[in-house]
Amino acid sequence: MNTDLTMQIMAMNSAKLQGSVQIAVFKKTHEMQTELLETLLQPAPAAPPPGQGTRIDKLA
Repeated sequence: MNTDLTMQIMAMNSAKLQGSVQIAVFKKTHEMQTELLETLLQPAPAAPPPGQGTRIDKLA
């Protein structure tokens, strides 16, 4: 009978750990997706005025 109880406790601990890992992975995935969306939704830098950026200044 002690072995049955021990096996049940081990199974419960295993399920608890698996649930915790799944939650941690879900949170990290959500965090990464949020970062990606924030990056993609930032306004792009404006284009340089006409004539600027057409030559390379090798002395700079």
